[in-house]
Amino acid sequence: MLQPVSPPEPEVAEARTTGFPSPATDYRKRRLDITAYLVRNPAATFLFKARGDALARSGIHDGDILVVDKSVEPRPGQVVVVFGHGERLVKRLVGRAGRLLLVSDDPLTPALELRPDGEFTVWGVVVGTFKRVPA
Repeated sequence: MLQPVSPPEPEVAEARTTGFPSPATDYRKRRLDITAYLVRNPAATFLFKARGDALARSGIHDGDILVVDKSVEPRPGQVVVVFGHGERLVKRLVGRAGRLLLVSDDPLTPALELRPDGEFTVWGVVVGTFKRVPA
């Protein structure tokens, strides 16, 4: 199950200055702009909070923030967000024997088949994650 979250505010990576540039400018570290790093298409990108550890072996854990791009064409091997049975699920898209399946990392969880006339629809492709590490 996924919960939508608000996107982060973009950060300014560098401030403009006037006058003669400092010789130390070349040694100044650039700030990482997380939004620019993870978001390729802002109009089609959404953030969701993951619930559960069904894709823990894939590095997605309960509480992680998923960066989901609706404009990316889903391909086998990618982690996708799907709609089905009235909820959003995060699964890995797998091609097997000419069929597209939605699977989790738990081998005991049955795969769901993705069919054009089926009950599951790929909503977007996970293109990144944020996670907190216990300190």
